[in-house]
Amino acid sequence: MRFLIVFVGLLAVFGQDARELLSQGVQAYKSGRYAEAADAFQKVVNLDPTDVTARLYLATALMSQYIPGAVSPENREFAQRAKAEFREVLRLEPNNEIAINSLASLSYQEAQGMPDLSQKIPKLDEAAAWYQRALAIDPRDKEAYYSLGVIDWAKWYPAWMQARASLGMKPEEPGPLPVSAVKVDLKSQYSSMIEHGIASLEKALKIDPQYDDAMAYMNLLIRERADLRDTPEEYRRDVQQADQWIQKAMVTKQLKTQTPPPPAPPPPAPRRIRVGGNVQQANLIRKVDPVYPRAAKEAGIQGAVRFTAIIDEAGHVKTLTLVSGHPLLVDAARDAVQFWEYKPTLLNGQPIEVLTQIDVNFSLQP
Repeated sequence: MRFLIVFVGLLAVFGQDARELLSQGVQAYKSGRYAEAADAFQKVVNLDPTDVTARLYLATALMSQYIPGAVSPENREFAQRAKAEFREVLRLEPNNEIAINSLASLSYQEAQGMPDLSQKIPKLDEAAAWYQRALAIDPRDKEAYYSLGVIDWAKWYPAWMQARASLGMKPEEPGPLPVSAVKVDLKSQYSSMIEHGIASLEKALKIDPQYDDAMAYMNLLIRERADLRDTPEEYRRDVQQADQWIQKAMVTKQLKTQTPPPPAPPPPAPRRIRVGGNVQQANLIRKVDPVYPRAAKEAGIQGAVRFTAIIDEAGHVKTLTLVSGHPLLVDAARDAVQFWEYKPTLLNGQPIEVLTQIDVNFSLQP
């Protein structure tokens, strides 16, 4: 009996310690102190290796420290440790959707930082396999369908650009491609991939008809598919369809930005202020440069990607809303900006959220 009482007491202390550590980790994560959060979550996992919640928190904190495209042993370790934790979650809960989607996202992020196609394609295939697994659990996962479409495009686009270059065609030169062994080879290898990408995006749009990012990639796949058509008439039909998709994407995006938020009772003091982009830029204390997408470089694409951003009280990027920018540059810009940090903005001595504008410039000039 005495042993039982002692054992129950130890369990109570154990549970209390774990809850406190978990709470500390969550607070550190919310404040952007990801290393500190990971340490706290790791201690919880050490106390109870079967705690799925703690492992998910730990994996997410590790993943948050991973910077796509950064080449360092420490950065690779963040990705590897995050993967190991997410896989351990799946060992405990094989259908855990958070772990599956996180592994898919992490594989895709890794691929984005790989300039070598021989390494990038297998990593994209790995991401696609995880998204397929996510769809097996939730067939209405629009993000998974969208991601599969983007992955198909990412695998096809370099081959399309290389084929055009080998035929002496400029990026802006209209098609279709002249009949040649290059065109025949391109069609045999990529026609089914293009159609699969279009079908995936169609499924995403069926779930969410206002999915403007999916519309943008529908435009790309259909416009590029036009080059494989056999006649000028078929080519023009695809280009017209692509034009309709990009127009619809622009209208949808504009309507979203014009839709007013639901009314809310006024707080006793302002909780967020608007700050000009140039003013907020002066408060930037940590900047991660974007990885220039290889496809954009090869296509000669440059320019600015503009976001409307909310910076939280601690100076971390809370939300990003795309305002404008070429589709080939948007993901790289977003991946970089989410790691930017600013000096906290104070109002009456108290930290406050900031609504601002962020521009990320891509230039091919040295």
